[in-house]
Amino acid sequence: MTVEAEYVIADPVVASVAARAALATPGVVRLEPGLVGLVTAWTRAARQRWKGLDPAPADGVRVRSADGRLTVQVDLVTSGVDQAAAVGRAVQRSVTRVVAEQTGLAVTEVLVSVLDIDPVAPIEPEGR
Repeated sequence: MTVEAEYVIADPVVASVAARAALATPGVVRLEPGLVGLVTAWTRAARQRWKGLDPAPADGVRVRSADGRLTVQVDLVTSGVDQAAAVGRAVQRSVTRVVAEQTGLAVTEVLVSVLDIDPVAPIEPEGR
């Protein structure tokens, strides 16, 4: 008799993996939770602490899994020297790839919201 094991990877784990992937993407300055993200993060952290777990860092990332679809939402701040749209596309590719590599789950959709663009300090001309 063979026994098949079923593994479930919780949404907070996926969110943490996605957060690390997004932060490693060139042009991403930081993840920004926004109002909805703050409420989600507080709820998730409280639930994890109640279970005796250390909350996984995933501020600015929300994960929804339903009907076999996995959606990841990332709220972030980009660098002023990079095109926001290009950074968003790079984050989509990175999150999709890294989540699949580290969890074995296929991400159906990655939604990226650029909440701010962090301007770069002006460069002083030489001789001043």
